[in-house]
Amino acid sequence: MEIRTATDADWPGIWPILRWVISTGEHFTWGPDTTEEWARAKWTAGTTIVAVDPDGTVVGTAYTAPNQPGHGAHVANAGFAVSPEHGGRGIGRALGERALADAKAAGYHAMQFNAVVATNAPAVKLWTSLGFDILATVPAAFHHPIEGYVGLHIMHRAL
Repeated sequence: MEIRTATDADWPGIWPILRWVISTGEHFTWGPDTTEEWARAKWTAGTTIVAVDPDGTVVGTAYTAPNQPGHGAHVANAGFAVSPEHGGRGIGRALGERALADAKAAGYHAMQFNAVVATNAPAVKLWTSLGFDILATVPAAFHHPIEGYVGLHIMHRAL
């Protein structure tokens, strides 16, 4: 597996992964009516990376961008998605490690996640293992399709 900067040609491999994540309603705050155009603009507004299998299949993706404009732009934000067929292979960890290294190299001082769904145990475990702390949990801030209203963690790590 190779982790590299995404190109325009990777979008046809990225979109099905994002579409699946959006359709489950369990991981992103994005609504079920999210369009491909909106998702592409959001996902590619900063630095986008992909995890690619040896056969060229995009199996995961991440983006990094300033968490806030102006005086808050020294803190990165990021999003991550892995193909459901390729989960459990360390792709999320590899994307996370690369995104952290890229953010540090780009001059960010920290990375912050504004909305990690509290019931997404694999994500919470991954991010804490990579040095993120849960700063707060906003109660009932996410409407999970199975669990009902659950918390959203705000997570942070200095770079």
